[in-house]
Amino acid sequence: MMTALKSRAAMSITNETAIALIGMYCMAVVMGFGRFLFTATLPDIMTQLPLSTTIAGWLASINYIGYFIGAFISMFVPQRLTWRMLILWTTVSVITTTLLVVPNMSLNLWYVIRLVSGIASGVAMILSSSLVIQSFNHERRSVLSAVHYGGIGVGISASAILTWWLLSIGYHFEMIWLNAGLISLPLLWLLYAIRPTDSITSQPHNHQTSSIRQTYINFKRSLYEAAAGHSKPIALLLASYMLAGFGYITSATFLPVMAAQRLTTQAYAGLSIWLVVGIFAMLSNPIWGALAKRIGEIKTLMGLTLLQALGMYLPIGIDGAIGLYANAMILGLTFVGMVSMTLTLMKNINPIYSNLLMGLATLAYALGQFVGPLVTVALAGENDNFNAGLLVAAVGLLIGLALVFFFWRQSTLLTRASV
Repeated sequence: MMTALKSRAAMSITNETAIALIGMYCMAVVMGFGRFLFTATLPDIMTQLPLSTTIAGWLASINYIGYFIGAFISMFVPQRLTWRMLILWTTVSVITTTLLVVPNMSLNLWYVIRLVSGIASGVAMILSSSLVIQSFNHERRSVLSAVHYGGIGVGISASAILTWWLLSIGYHFEMIWLNAGLISLPLLWLLYAIRPTDSITSQPHNHQTSSIRQTYINFKRSLYEAAAGHSKPIALLLASYMLAGFGYITSATFLPVMAAQRLTTQAYAGLSIWLVVGIFAMLSNPIWGALAKRIGEIKTLMGLTLLQALGMYLPIGIDGAIGLYANAMILGLTFVGMVSMTLTLMKNINPIYSNLLMGLATLAYALGQFVGPLVTVALAGENDNFNAGLLVAAVGLLIGLALVFFFWRQSTLLTRASV
């Protein structure tokens, strides 16, 4: 009996496809629920509490600043602690999702929960990618990585379907968040089952802790070495990625609210539009990955940025459902692909310091996401008109496109100089 229990406790999953699917599940939980379920439930939250557009914008932005903090934390996680920290922060993500069922919480407690949820999303997103992708062999890495990142679209779709279903049978946002937490629980067991068994995770802990000053010195040295000879391309890509985060977040936060405002004759219009975002997000990585193999990541990223800028303008230029649904399709198709292309480009600048550079890029993206909703609600005014926010988002993306173009030129010059 004891032997059987030990065998069951020690059970592990090593199949690459299974690990990719677990990675997809993890991304759906920490990103789809931890970050984007708020978008799906926002119209109901604003009605039930009730909340002004300004407060809703701050609740969104506080989650994104948490994501910024989480990305920063992940940069200092030692490789041997990746799995343990992933388990910890995924657990925190599930708890903060479930906590929103508590009735009559103060606004300050909402802020705290959304902040901690953002931190958990930032850490778990980066660490899950590091842990899962390193499990794939080189030949299947691109395909299985697309499965892993497809979890973002799966989570967005699941958040729309879950919200739609529970609202239609008379429940409100509290039960939606509770059910999302319950759906997330099996992930913790599955993450335990993919615990690494190599020497990196089994080596003993070093009990000599570095001082804060020494940690800072080591980080500064690594940053200097990572950027040596590449400072201009890094700066251009970081700036463009920050504008990408700023550009997409207006739709990613307020699209269901815009739909509820404009499509008043359609029940649950906001959720059907949000479901479209999720479906097209699931499709995006395989499509753009195949295109990048033909024309390269930089040209693909430029095309995606231009397409997303066009998508931001469509709800302004085309009235009614067509403009909103077109925005949803383009948003889903582009934002995951832009993340994937940018992180790949950043990693390739200096592969030895890929984790550090990808962490810096994620910080820039999170900063853009933090600022975006605040600018949008400031421009929305008392009438809650989001057109100005969409227009500013489109302009920001076009500036980002110009920066990617200069990055392309700078990279070409450096390549020629090294030949």
